[in-house]
Amino acid sequence: MNKILVNVYVPSLEENYDFWIPINKKIYKIILLLIKIINESSDDFYRPNVMPLLYDKLTAQPYDINLTVKDNQIGNGTQMILI
Repeated sequence: MNKILVNVYVPSLEENYDFWIPINKKIYKIILLLIKIINESSDDFYRPNVMPLLYDKLTAQPYDINLTVKDNQIGNGTQMILI
C-alpha cells in the first residue's frame, strides 16, 4: 500500500483531521499538503506565518522533515500534532 491513514490534531483550530498520506513523500511536502487542505476545509482560517512542524502525539517528538513518512516509521493510525 502506498498510503497510510493518520490523525492530525491542529491546536490553533482545536480540530482533528484524518488524512491518507503517501509513504514515499518527505515530511516537509506532507506538511505543505496538510496546510493547503486544512486551510481549504477551515474556510481560510488556517494560515500559519511560519512553516509548522509535525509531531508524534504520543512522544511529542518532531518528525524529521527531510525524511520520508516511511523513514520516520509512521504507520496506519499514527496520531500527530501540527504546530
